Amino acid sequence: MTADDLKPGLAGARTIRISEGLTVPALAPATFGFSDMPPVFATAFLVAFVEWTCIELLRPHLAAGQRTVGVHVDLSHTAATPVGMEASAVVELIERDDRRLRFKVMVRDEAEVISEGYHDRYIIDAERFMARVAKKRVV
Repeated sequence: MTADDLKPGLAGARTIRISEGLTVPALAPATFGFSDMPPVFATAFLVAFVEWTCIELLRPHLAAGQRTVGVHVDLSHTAATPVGMEASAVVELIERDDRRLRFKVMVRDEAEVISEGYHDRYIIDAERFMARVAKKRVV
């Protein structure tokens, strides 16, 4: 498979079981104010799950040294998912403009749709990208 296969209609899916580590209170060590929130699938982890689903779909189509990075997320999160339940993400490439890739996204748990929207990623050369990041570091 190659980058030429990155055409609208390419789709993939992943499933994850929600653990305590994927809940809103699990964000507390890195951020403040989350420790007393309900123990349900966190929006931050939902976004990461969508990104992971896209990354794995794209991986076989990229050349050596290429990666993709998320550049835009437009997702709802309309229903809570408790610990122990599975969530499944379905992503479909709906548009490609050179290096920009746009995905239509739907995530559902075992009971209902919990998220819908769009996610954009760019194909990057990992070495050049990291060189630019290194220039931003304050010494």
